[in-house]
Amino acid sequence: MPVRLRHDALLACALAVLMTLAWSWADRAHLAMLRLPDTDDVVRLQQIRDWVGGQRWSDLAQHRLGPAPGLPMHWSRLADLGPAAIVAALTPWTGAPHAELAAVIVWPGLLFAVALWLVARIARRVGGAGTAMTAIVVAALAYPATSLFLPGRIDHHNMQIVLLLAAILAMLDGRGRTAAIAGACIGASLIVGLETLPILATLGAVVLWRWACTGTGRPLAAFGLGIAATLAAGRLLFAGDGFAFPACDGFTAAAFAAALVLALALPVVALAGRRAGDRRGRLVAMAAVVVPATGLVLLRSPQCLSPYGAVDPRLVALWLSQVEEAQSVLAAPPATSLGYLGLAAVGLAATLWQAYRRRSADWTMLALLLAVALAIAAWQLRGAGAAAILAVPGLAALIAAARRRGGGWLALAWIGSAGMAYPLAARALTGPGTPVAPVGGARGDCGSPAAMTALAALPPGTVMAPVDAGAWALAATRHRVLAAPYHRNAAGNLAAYRFYAAPPAQAARIAAAVDVDYVMACAGLPGAADPRSAAATLARGRGLPGFARRSVATDGTTIFARQRLSGAVPTP
Repeated sequence: MPVRLRHDALLACALAVLMTLAWSWADRAHLAMLRLPDTDDVVRLQQIRDWVGGQRWSDLAQHRLGPAPGLPMHWSRLADLGPAAIVAALTPWTGAPHAELAAVIVWPGLLFAVALWLVARIARRVGGAGTAMTAIVVAALAYPATSLFLPGRIDHHNMQIVLLLAAILAMLDGRGRTAAIAGACIGASLIVGLETLPILATLGAVVLWRWACTGTGRPLAAFGLGIAATLAAGRLLFAGDGFAFPACDGFTAAAFAAALVLALALPVVALAGRRAGDRRGRLVAMAAVVVPATGLVLLRSPQCLSPYGAVDPRLVALWLSQVEEAQSVLAAPPATSLGYLGLAAVGLAATLWQAYRRRSADWTMLALLLAVALAIAAWQLRGAGAAAILAVPGLAALIAAARRRGGGWLALAWIGSAGMAYPLAARALTGPGTPVAPVGGARGDCGSPAAMTALAALPPGTVMAPVDAGAWALAATRHRVLAAPYHRNAAGNLAAYRFYAAPPAQAARIAAAVDVDYVMACAGLPGAADPRSAAATLARGRGLPGFARRSVATDGTTIFARQRLSGAVPTP
């Protein structure tokens, strides 16, 4: 490895280790009890536990989630491999809890180091040697991208960021071999999940346009074949029992067929345009192949036009539209949008400036990818992580230019490039505010550590709880949970919302119909605004017909048990 690249790698690793240790120390209380940052992280941990504990490789269902026999998850084993390997390797030496703790710290930290190094390589390639180390520091502060690499973040979003950066770096080289590597990274990302699909599709459009302009077909063919080969390998290795699930929300048959057709269209385009003498002829050849291929995709996999179109409209209104990261900039408070999108917006301006000043195809590609990522984030704030990391090369170049103009300009450039400054500014704009805390400190979703401790002490049964609490209960207890924040679990989630909103007698009938053993109650239950609802009744500490108070957590969360279970204490 050349000296300059070795220096980039050393700085990336040192910064990733330092920040991971600092984050781990700051969050040591939660990490010690494997209270991970997000519900997806904790359910991913449970998926790994199930697999390491003997669940079949192809069985991706959560068998304790939703109505029996369980919920087929839209996730992939590919994202399980890293954390699971650490758990399996360390468990014989440290025991499972310590092995899991090591996995949830080491795996995100490792991906963070790789991401920082890839950003440095991209910045060095497009901006010169003076931007590489600056890019590492800017990337380490690039909120909200950095939040995807916190200890405990073992869900797949950080892995997708790494694969996206690797694909971009490979495309900057422009040769056939590296184009195949870029295609392989894109194929792997599609196997992991579809969240970055529009950015990946934009990268494919860039490859097509470059071919149309230059007529060099080898990179285009290699790119498409790299995607197709990786998808084919993924079909053999990672297609789960739910591969035929009628949706386009993960690595399903519909998504696989759509991606494979479009990937194979690329080498066909290169072959069809070999004799075209100019760009116009190549564009005609491209349209002659891509348009029919797109029509075939729409005919074969129409659900890919709306991956979440199958979600019940009632759940969209009750749950999905209320999730902060799923909101658009129009629905979210302005301060929230500033915190999520501020860095990417400044980075887009800096990247466009570089593209204009240098007349560079590489900078133009980065600007286009960042613009698409920013548009995705404006539609759903959860896309802001990819936008923030793509902003880094432009911001590093901005700092390099400011360094030549003097200290004042340099200070302004660093402030504008510091991703953590934007959520701090957003917090300042919203004012100090006084949060309203429920009596006893209950979280409002019944998923607090104290509530989980109380629930885990009860004999296994089926739990009725708010949607978010279900994810925590899956990992912290042996119970089945009816609801959890996953769009495929329509039946269980709708039953939970109907239960809490219904009058007490009707709620008791709903609970009996789905064979519920325990009901959780805490402040902020859905439906509690209606004083006649079961949620309001439970929040007042009163049970429903057929249920009695069984346990009260230290934070005030109350668990009611169906009276067929022994040990229930009658509600006064």
